[in-house]
Amino acid sequence: MIMKKKLMALVMTACVAATMLTGCGSSAGSKDTYTVGICQLVQHPALDAATQGFKDALTEKLGDKVKFNEQNASGESATCSTIVNQFVSSGVDLILANATAPLQSAAAATNTIPILGTSVTDYATALDISDWNGTTGVNISGTSDLAPLAEQAAMLKELFPDAQNVGMLYCSAEPNSEYQVRIVTEELEKLGVTCKNYSFADTNDIASVVTNAVSECDVIYIPTDNTAASSTSVIDNVCRPAGVPVIAGEEGICKGCGVATLSISYYDIGYETGLMAYDILVNSADVSTMEVRFAPQVTKKYNAEICAELGITVPDGYEAIEAE
Repeated sequence: MIMKKKLMALVMTACVAATMLTGCGSSAGSKDTYTVGICQLVQHPALDAATQGFKDALTEKLGDKVKFNEQNASGESATCSTIVNQFVSSGVDLILANATAPLQSAAAATNTIPILGTSVTDYATALDISDWNGTTGVNISGTSDLAPLAEQAAMLKELFPDAQNVGMLYCSAEPNSEYQVRIVTEELEKLGVTCKNYSFADTNDIASVVTNAVSECDVIYIPTDNTAASSTSVIDNVCRPAGVPVIAGEEGICKGCGVATLSISYYDIGYETGLMAYDILVNSADVSTMEVRFAPQVTKKYNAEICAELGITVPDGYEAIEAE
C-alpha cells in the first residue's frame, strides 16, 4: 500500500532537485500559450462529454492561448502509458487524465507536471492512497464521477422491491468499478438482497459473462465502467430479450442498455476540471492542495423505451433520458 507520506516524499525530492524557480506541481504563471495533453481512455458519450466540458472551460478562459493535444487510448492501459509519456517528453504544461487508467499512467509518468483527472470515481482507490483526506498531496487532483452509491442501491430496491438476486457486472481491470461494486453490494445486502459478481477481463468476454448473469439474476447492476460503457449494445442484446433489467451507474450506459440510473453531468465535471486547470496554469494554484471535486447534483433518470418493453412502471421523481 502506497502511503500518502511516501508519495509526498518522492514529489518533494523531485521538486528540490528540479529547480528553485518554479513551484512543485504548478505552472510558472502567466505565459503566452499553454499546451495541455488530454489522454482519454476510450470513446463513449460520458468521457466524450467530460473532455468537451474541459476544453470548453479552458477555451472560454484562455481563447487561442491554449492548445490541446488530444489522444484516445482505445481502451488500452498500455496505450495510456505511451500517450502520457509522450506528453511528458514534449513538456506539456498540464495533463488531463480522463478515466482511471490514464490517471494511473500519468501518475507513474511524472511527479512534476500538474495532472487533473476527471471521470475517476475514487482517487484513493485509483492512486492506492490509504490515508485519504480529499487531497492527494502530490501533483494530482481533479473531479469525480461518483454518484452516491447508497442512493443507487436504494433506487434499485425502489424499482424492484421483489428482487432477490442482483448480478454485479463489471470489468475486473478497472479498480474503480471494483470499488463501486463492493460498496453497492454492501448497501444491497443491508436491504436483504443477495449479490453475485460477474466480472469480465475485456470486451471479448462480455457476451458470455452477461449470458451467464441473466440466467441467474433478477436484476443486473453496472457501475461507471468504461469497458461496459463501450459495449452497451452487446449487453442490451442479451439482457433485454431475457427480460432482465439493468440499473446503470451513469447515463450513457443507461441510454444504451439500462432502465434507470442516478445520473450526473459528465460535461459539468469536465467543465469544472477545466476551471481547475485555469487556476493552476494562470494563477499558479498548488494542485497538491486542491480538493477533488464532485458533481453538484444528481438526477434520477430512466430509459423510457426499455422500461416500456419490459413493462416497468417508473414512480414519480424520475426524468426520462432524452432520445437521440
